[in-house]
Formats: sequence, C-alpha cells, structure tokens
Amino acid sequence: MSAHRFTKGQGILKPSAIALAVTSASFALANEPNDLSSTTLDTLTVSSETYRNTATKNQLDNQVTPQSISVISGEALDQQGADSLSEAVRYTSGINTELRGGAVTRLDLFNIRGFINYQNYFDGLQLLYNDWNLQPQIDGAAIEQVEVFKGPTSALYGYMPPGGMVNIISKAPQDDPEHSVELTVGSDNKREAEFDSTGAINEQLNYRVVGAIRQQDAQAVTAEEERIMIAPSLDWQASDDTLVNVNFYYQQDPKMGIYTSLPAKGTVLSNINGPLSSDAYSGDANWNTYDKEVALLGFKVDHKINDQWHFLQNTRIMDATAYQENTYSTGLAADERTLSRRAYLTDEHSKGITLDNQFAAELQQGEATHHLLLGLDYSKLKSDIRYEDAATSSIDLYNPDHYQISRASLDFAASGYSSDFTIEKEQVGVYLQDQIEWGNWVFLGGLRHDRFESSEQGIKYGANQDTQLSQRFTSGRSGVLYQFDNGIAPYVNYAQSYEPVSGSDRQGNTFDPSEGEQIEVGMKFSGRDTVATLAGYQIVKTKVKTRDPDGTAYDLIQVGEVRSRGIEADVTHYLNDEWDMRLALTVQDSEVTKDNSGLQGKTPIWVPDRQASVWL
Repeated sequence: MSAHRFTKGQGILKPSAIALAVTSASFALANEPNDLSSTTLDTLTVSSETYRNTATKNQLDNQVTPQSISVISGEALDQQGADSLSEAVRYTSGINTELRGGAVTRLDLFNIRGFINYQNYFDGLQLLYNDWNLQPQIDGAAIEQVEVFKGPTSALYGYMPPGGMVNIISKAPQDDPEHSVELTVGSDNKREAEFDSTGAINEQLNYRVVGAIRQQDAQAVTAEEERIMIAPSLDWQASDDTLVNVNFYYQQDPKMGIYTSLPAKGTVLSNINGPLSSDAYSGDANWNTYDKEVALLGFKVDHKINDQWHFLQNTRIMDATAYQENTYSTGLAADERTLSRRAYLTDEHSKGITLDNQFAAELQQGEATHHLLLGLDYSKLKSDIRYEDAATSSIDLYNPDHYQISRASLDFAASGYSSDFTIEKEQVGVYLQDQIEWGNWVFLGGLRHDRFESSEQGIKYGANQDTQLSQRFTSGRSGVLYQFDNGIAPYVNYAQSYEPVSGSDRQGNTFDPSEGEQIEVGMKFSGRDTVATLAGYQIVKTKVKTRDPDGTAYDLIQVGEVRSRGIEADVTHYLNDEWDMRLALTVQDSEVTKDNSGLQGKTPIWVPDRQASVWL
C-alpha cells in the first residue's frame, strides 16, 4: 500500500494515504509561504461569515475559551488523506474512534472522555440519528475542518453524553476562484474522483460545489464500499448587513462494507485453530447489503441588526433512507471454528428538521467587554423502522463458504421478532451565555433549559409498542481563563450535561434524565510556532439505570454511577513552511462506581487507559 498525493498550491509535495492525485484547473491558491508567527497561530480562521466556534457559538478564538476543544484543520485533513470523520479524529486526544474496527464505515461513533456518543454535528446542527442504523455521515471531501468539543456540552446543545461532541465544519463559498480535480487509485482496488470549485458569480453571489465518487474493496473478503456525494452551496449578500446561505448535501452509499463481528477467540484471544486472518468475515455475500441515501437542505441567515447586535438563523431539513441485510452471531461451538448465526434485515426512513436562532451582542461595560448570546433551538425527527429476523446456517470461520444464504430459505415469520414501528423525537431549548473579556481575564457563564419528548409506536419484536417520554432539564456551565503575555493561558471550568432516560421503576415512577458533571483544569499555549492544550478532568455521570435489588431481574432503578477522569495533551508545532508535527496523548481512568448488576469496579466498554499518536 504505497503512493502519494500530489497537491498543487504552495509548490510542495505532501505525502498522503495510498493515492496518486492530480489537482488542476485555474488554481488561485496562494504561493506565498505560510506566516508562522504567534499572531497567526492565535487566530482561528474559517472563511465563512456564518461560522461560529463550536465551544461558544460566537466568533472568538478557541484560545480564549475556558474549556478544552481540539481543532483538526483542513490542511491537517488533507495531509492525513482523511476520507471520513472517523479517520479525521484519529490524531486527537481524548477520543477513541472506529469503535467497531476500521472495517466498519457506515457509522461514525466515538468514545469521548470515557462516554460513547453517536450524536455528531454539522455546521452547528445535529445530524439527526434514529438510534438504529440510519446515521447521516459527511464525506471528507466536503469537510473544511473538524472540532472536538470535550466535556459536557448541554448548556449550548441540549441532550448529549457527558464526554463531549464532534462538530463538522463544511467547505463554504469563497470570493477568490479556486478549482481542483483529484483522481486517486490505490490498493484494495480503490478508485476515486473528487472535485472542488468555488468563486464569485457576481458582486453579490459566491458559490461552491464539492463532489466525490469512490469505489473500493472493503477489508473483509467479498465486501465492497461505494459512495457518491455532491454538495453545492451559495452565498447571497442580500445587503451590506445581511448574508443568506443556501446549501445542499446529497450522499448515496450503495455499498458500505460489513457490520458483522468476529469472536474473541482467534482475534484477541488464542484459538486452538490458530489466529483468524485480517480479512476474515463471518457474514454471507448473498445477505450483505447496506444502501443508504441522505439529503440535507440547509439555510443560514446572518444579519447585522446594529453596531452591537447580530442575528443568525441556521436551519436544516433532512430526508434519509437505509436498507440493510446482515447477519449476527449467536455463539462459537466447542471446536472454536463453527459460528452459529442469524440473518436479519432493517428498512429505515427518517425525516427531520433542526434549527438554531442566535442573537449575539458585543456590549462594553467599563473595561469589560461582554459577548452576549441568546438562543432558541428546535429539532424534530420521525423515523419509520421495519425489522425482520430469522435462523440461518452456521459458518466455518477457518474454511468459510460465504454464499450459503438465500432469501427463500429465511423464515422471518417463525422468529416472532417482526417489527414495524415509528420513533419520534422532539427537543426545544432556550439558552443564555455571556463571555466576558476584562483585561487578561476571560469569564464564561451559560444556562440552558430543554424540553425533550419522544415516542415509539407500532409493532416491535412481535409485540405492541406504545411508549411516551417527556422530560425537562436545566443545565449550566461556568469557566475562567487568564491570558499571560507569554502565550500561556491557564483555565478552569465546571459543566453539566443530561441525557433522556426512558422507562420506569417497579412502582411506575418515570425515570429522570441521567446527569453528568465535569470539573476541568487546563492550560493553553500559543506562540513560538506552537499551539498546545493540556487538560485534566473528572466527569461523573449519575442516575444510570441498574438492577433493582428488591425487584425481579427485569426491574431497574436509577442509582448507577460512572466516573471518568484523565489527562490530555494536544500539541501542534510548525517546524517550517512545509512541515508540522502533531502530538496527542491521553491517560484516563474510567470506572463503573455504583451498580447492582455486577459491573461495579469495571471499566466501561471501548475505553482505553492510554492513547498516543504522532503525525509528522
């Protein structure tokens, strides 16, 4: 697996992953070398008037935000050759990516600071996920940069796991013309074409169109991956004070590799038959389909009300479908080679809307500058889900036949698992934040109140389903940072999160939302061609469901608790105009501290004790 990516722009050759690429057309990239002064490093630049910092929803730099946030720039993404969000965050502290292995590409799921998160954001709005198999993804070709906001984020974004979140920033229209075409061939029969075109149509209109077509063999035998993506966007300067952006994102994934698992014996544990090969596959080529189609239509309005107040509305409508045929294992036989399986299918259709209204003001009060934010956001998702399940043949992992299953042989009716139901979710949140700059001090405080409602209705696993959930929660955060003249900025913060929890105890009392609290102490540095963050944190998640010791095996109560604490370091050092080094280190200790089901004292799944990565 060897090749290079050749990118015309600053007259340098950048090595990348398995590619031979040609960039062409009317290149308008700057030929001047990068200015690596500390002033440049202090400024986070994303060329869009509608951009807002993920950690504060304002346009202040991350270096004056008293909470940890890691930014993967467009240049870093290009150097890494990242085709997906999971690949983009590999070199970031505090986040464990590709939790089901690199062969699984149909979901972007992460463990951040010890807590699993499926809820990703795109330009500050949630990519609505139905908690099943239909998660919208954004291709790497359409990504300008990625921001990992660590720790509880509910004070700005509503319900969220306490570890943090990932926000994708899209490529935005530009004034200066820039056009590129990139062709890639590589191992695993990879064939890829990408294009990116942007520029001014006239004095009021700027456009951008990004597209990609990709085909390759997947890691597992018999499996393939295929993607088609196009993302046009248009900026209209309606007046001196008003900018309107219209954006569309369309992606079709006719083939998305595999989603099956292999037993521990033969992979991470010894097997009497020896280790399994790296392309081992427990599924069936006749029953391995995943076809996903996602359309996102967005609108942004950025309006300057007066010299102090600004208004931003960000809206996106989603329509998405996913059809899947797959298998799952039910046990490994005593010979440690025969794996029993079942076959299943899912057919899912999601529609949703999410919007965020922000009023921002910069107010001067004596020597203090207040960056005030008032917001109201709303999201709604409706997802129709059909599920079928049936017994099927076993497979010999060491002498596999991947062509055993036929649709005619599957008796779905006999399983009793047939499902046809609808999930609905709705959240309304109102929030207030003030970020105060007073001399070298920065103070941050925020408060948010949410109303969350959800329902499931229909037939689920053969039984009637009619559940309703309605919960409210108020979350907050506060922090303080001090900027020394030498570029060092120590900070401390406290933040809260919440997640809706469905169900009730044996007395019929509806469960409350689970809660998360973080205390974080850290230090940021910018200068001498270096940007760095060092952070230590402790997060405690309470009101976790666990077994009721006074009830049956199926009765639950909310007395569980999980604690995660750790130290993280991210360093980017610019060696010269062409080379930079990125270092990420994580040491964490995550533990189930209260539980009635035998898990107390254990580490939750997918949480590594130590992580280290270097990119040069």
